[in-house]
Amino acid sequence: MSTEPLPWPAFDDEVVRAMAKWPDVPQCFGWLSLDVRGLWRIHGDVIQHPRAQAFLSRHYRADERGRWYVQNGPQQVFVDLDYTPWIYRWQPDQTFTTHTGMAARDLLAVFQDDDGNLLLRTSLGIGLLDDRDLASCECLIECDDDDVPRALLWREHVLALTSVARADVAARFGFEPRPR
Repeated sequence: MSTEPLPWPAFDDEVVRAMAKWPDVPQCFGWLSLDVRGLWRIHGDVIQHPRAQAFLSRHYRADERGRWYVQNGPQQVFVDLDYTPWIYRWQPDQTFTTHTGMAARDLLAVFQDDDGNLLLRTSLGIGLLDDRDLASCECLIECDDDDVPRALLWREHVLALTSVARADVAARFGFEPRPR
């Protein structure tokens, strides 16, 4: 596993100033969520404004308890996760990025859940592969004689496809899908 620090984007200057000015703002829960396609939602409605999406993506982090949040000025707004903290997307240059636009530098393991979803563990952490990218990634999947997926071929590495129950993913990978 990579020991390099995660390449978090810097908080905006306005956010840093607000955190210093108002250090004791209560945390916010139950408003913001991330769906299985990497769309930000507020009270269930997709946030469509590109600048708002970009702000959320730049300020997305996890705390030491595995609770994911967005630093919104001085306030931590915790994110309800519909599945995993990252949604990975397959890029035309045959790399993976997160829903926030961060490059997944390496692929460490691949899992398939009981619904047939692919989960990728990279140096950034566990994430669901966006279902719209499954067909594009088909060329990476190696199947056995019965046409059952068994491995993913990635940059000259063969990564065995490990089964995981969807219900076990959060506990196994150490994140809280519904922080409160």
